[in-house]
Amino acid sequence: MNWNTSSTFTPIGLALGGQPARKVVRTLGDAAYILIKHWPYNDGEEYVGAVKACVDAISGQIAPEQFREAFLRAAGEAGIATLTVVHQ
Repeated sequence: MNWNTSSTFTPIGLALGGQPARKVVRTLGDAAYILIKHWPYNDGEEYVGAVKACVDAISGQIAPEQFREAFLRAAGEAGIATLTVVHQ
């Protein structure tokens, strides 16, 4: 399992309500933690898809970037503002 893989996973900045208010998701492990502990809604269709995609990415069935797209859709569904983090 590749919990902390970050290859081809473009980091995502999140503006969450509550604590932590802002978070940068860099790895599949970060994403899994946020989906389980800090996500405001756990019953949306895109949320369920993101959880499944996270498991699939951790087990190597899909690429991390495919998970990232599912994560962004779930954030949109939940009304969470996102930013792409760019490193120079």
